[in-house]
Amino acid sequence: MNILKIEDLFKSYSLGRLDVPVLHDINLAVDAGEFAAIMGPSGSGKSTLMSLIGCLDRPTSGKITIGGEDISLLAETDLARIRGERVGFVFQTFNLISRLTALKNVELPMVYQDISRGERLKRAAELLRMLGLMDRANHKPPELSGGQRQRVAIARALANEPDILLADEPTGNLDSKTGLEIMQIFNDLHSEGRTIIMVTHDRALAENCDRIIRLKDGGIENE
Repeated sequence: MNILKIEDLFKSYSLGRLDVPVLHDINLAVDAGEFAAIMGPSGSGKSTLMSLIGCLDRPTSGKITIGGEDISLLAETDLARIRGERVGFVFQTFNLISRLTALKNVELPMVYQDISRGERLKRAAELLRMLGLMDRANHKPPELSGGQRQRVAIARALANEPDILLADEPTGNLDSKTGLEIMQIFNDLHSEGRTIIMVTHDRALAENCDRIIRLKDGGIENE
């Protein structure tokens, strides 16, 4: 079953009086439980595509469906709901809040989902424990290594049980050994049935995935 379906997607940005196309003729389906890698040279449209899937931006034309719900024309409040309920984000730069503990960073997405404080803290602790970080629960990001920060970020992304986990160069700021450890976490999540879409420049990491989607000049290259 498709958890994500993209049809005839086109995205352009206005630059003065010019419309600059970034993505064109994107047709793509990702099945529930699939681990897909997106690769392509700089400027090929990878980040724009991830922003559109993650409801951080809107297509100029075309259709994006997540979990059977067409998100293409939703109001901003509904897009925010989709971001909170259906999509989890893992970024290259971690994007943790430095003044909050690891536990509080993981709890944060649940604050906006009408979940009781007790349940939020319980779930956050369970996720940190699952990722081997319970002994760092009360440490703030500056007190953590890069690999530990990324584990906290993964736990935060999983907090609301998203339909899709989006990972944008999740090993890009890590040394090779730590990067492989983080990749193993994604492999384990995939084996549990999670749907993961990952942008990476690392071919070796991409070849661990079920499928590689290659972008070039704003379009999908033929397999």
